[in-house]
Amino acid sequence: MSDEEPKKHTRRKRLLKIMAAVAASAAITAIVILLLVINIFPVMRIYGNTMSSTLFDGDIVIAYKTKSLERGDICIFQINGSIQCKRVVGMSGEEVSIDENGTVYINGAKLDEPYLNSVSLGSSTVMYPAKVPEDSYFVIGDNRRVSIDSRNTAVGFVDSGQIKGKLFMRILPTPEILE
Repeated sequence: MSDEEPKKHTRRKRLLKIMAAVAASAAITAIVILLLVINIFPVMRIYGNTMSSTLFDGDIVIAYKTKSLERGDICIFQINGSIQCKRVVGMSGEEVSIDENGTVYINGAKLDEPYLNSVSLGSSTVMYPAKVPEDSYFVIGDNRRVSIDSRNTAVGFVDSGQIKGKLFMRILPTPEILE
């Protein structure tokens, strides 16, 4: 055995230790990222066109878990065993009215909705004005012609306990921060 062989063996052993440490670090990093995605930043796919022209069928979006929403936020909530995605227009204690053209009024004032391409009444089975109960939201899809939302008693007001989070970014097909 030459002097060089123990050195090769020592270097090989050291290299294997380094590779094991890197693999362990990568595995731990992957687990942490997975836990963050599942518990804090859920990634989801949009199905349907109830939120077009903001979101479209097949878009991949990221949300963050929160119960604190503001008017204009796009929230995700659970109803009847499915996850829905709609825009918050009415807050707790507010009075929501929608006229025959589909224009939304909050406490008698017309709501500015720059995210809409066109106003539409869509399907509505709610009597207006509708007062949003405490700890609840009035939510509507951006594509009002096809969206089933708080304007329909099948969905109604969304209780804060149903809220799963707020969308903040589309990652596919084109990355965009959602306002």
